[in-house]
Amino acid sequence: MPNLLDFRRRIRSVKNTQQITRAMKFVAAARLRRAQERVIAARPYARQILRVLQSAESRLEQTVHPLLAVRPEEKLLVIVISADRGLCGAFNTNVLRKTSEFLRENKSKHIELVAVGKRVRDSLRHTRLPLKAEMTGVTMNVKFSDAKELAEMAIAGYTSGETDAVYLVFNEFKNVITQRLVVNRLLPLQAEVVTTPRAQSGGGHAAAGAERRVEVDYIYEQPPQEIFDRLVPRYVETEVYRALLESSAAEHAARMTAMDAATKNASDLIDSLTLHMNKVRQAAITKEIIEVVSGAASAG
Repeated sequence: MPNLLDFRRRIRSVKNTQQITRAMKFVAAARLRRAQERVIAARPYARQILRVLQSAESRLEQTVHPLLAVRPEEKLLVIVISADRGLCGAFNTNVLRKTSEFLRENKSKHIELVAVGKRVRDSLRHTRLPLKAEMTGVTMNVKFSDAKELAEMAIAGYTSGETDAVYLVFNEFKNVITQRLVVNRLLPLQAEVVTTPRAQSGGGHAAAGAERRVEVDYIYEQPPQEIFDRLVPRYVETEVYRALLESSAAEHAARMTAMDAATKNASDLIDSLTLHMNKVRQAAITKEIIEVVSGAASAG
């Protein structure tokens, strides 16, 4: 049975761990605030690019771009975004589980993987699927240059015919408590992304030659086709950048929640150990009193 010294050592060890988890919680909270601000700031930019893209597309008689070409999905490129470090609850496990589900659903297809983060890289190395590329140290300090590198890799593979579709697997940030696992098709761009709704005539049928509705009437210096061709790759880069920001914010939120739970669990463990230690000490004191009383009675 543990003695008083063992209990004191265990309580001291748990208190030291509690100080570490509390400090990690505060650090994660500070990083979460900055990451959340970047996510909120990036969302309007992505929406505005989409509006300009739709405006340019509405002025073209026929929209033609290599990234809009849809073909049978036989060769897939999957970009999986996770964390570089642990201690963030089930954040990395959920990403890997979602990736495994996606791979099982498409096991008949040829799949190449791109690992973003040390955790997913180490896990995907045990699979038999080819690892096309890997990036580490990205989510802790997200840079647009990293997103551009990933987007250029995806665009180059798609335009050359090496891949038929590109998918993103990541955690989307909702709030401090909730993160949503997302599997987004990055390429080819979906038709509803670049196509604006057309005006409708009475009776619910589209009027012949009806013009497309555009919220803002932009004035273009370059031809609309040239602007459209430049905006489509930029939109892909923006989507990758947004996914990295979302994953970074979700990681910090998951780590803050996990460290908060660990701190509370340490407090509960300290209370339980203190209670057991007091019982052992009380039993020891009672035993000594009984020995003293017994010795005195024998001497009398």
